[in-house]
Amino acid sequence: MYKIPANTLFVGKNLVFVPECHSTNTLAMELSQRGSLVDGTVIITDNQQAGRGQRGNHWISQPGKNLTFSVVLKPGFLKADQQFRLTQVISLAVTDYLKNRLDATVKIKWPNDILVNELKICGILIENSLSGDTIQFVVAGIGLNVNQIMLPNLKATSLTQETGKDSILENELELLLHAIEERYQQLRNGNSHQLEHDYLMNLYRKGEFHVFNTKEGALNGMIEGVDQRGRLILQSSEGKRFYDLKEISFADKE
Repeated sequence: MYKIPANTLFVGKNLVFVPECHSTNTLAMELSQRGSLVDGTVIITDNQQAGRGQRGNHWISQPGKNLTFSVVLKPGFLKADQQFRLTQVISLAVTDYLKNRLDATVKIKWPNDILVNELKICGILIENSLSGDTIQFVVAGIGLNVNQIMLPNLKATSLTQETGKDSILENELELLLHAIEERYQQLRNGNSHQLEHDYLMNLYRKGEFHVFNTKEGALNGMIEGVDQRGRLILQSSEGKRFYDLKEISFADKE
């Protein structure tokens, strides 16, 4: 059982714990569509049986070892075409939290995988419900490897593997929720330029030439940044190109 975080204003003040579920995002979406969840609600489980990730991938987590939860936010101040700002908020919050916990290189692999020393430690899946041209609510699913040692992916790591000791999940959740609230308040206060700047400063392989798999085939390009829609901006010998999530991937991805 998880306690209500003491150091947040609203994120996690309504905390719903379920011993197991298929997906906290799915449950949060269902409850939100019924209108029964307040802004900042957290749905968390010890055993997520069918966690979902980007590109239709599955998020596999050992029961009772990691943090698998979803945060419900209601950013009525954002327009539908500003959805990517929520990706920046959540990915930067996780990055902030990890930088405070680890003496390591922490980067955001576009759009929102979090890497520690180039190994994946956290997956994020953000789903939106739109009403006209405004965002009705957002469900941000987070899967953070904390105490898991045996990882199915050789390109993955956990807090335990990085620190050499186990962590108390309840304490880590409170620290992470506080980081999420701080970044979300930044967005609420209209400081989106700072979010954009910090996101680019933490973007994995920004300014470096690498090979990418694109809809046109293999392409040697350099990540220049991300546009307002969240598309990756790639600079190559053929000029500047813009890619959505399903149109490009790292050639050396996991």
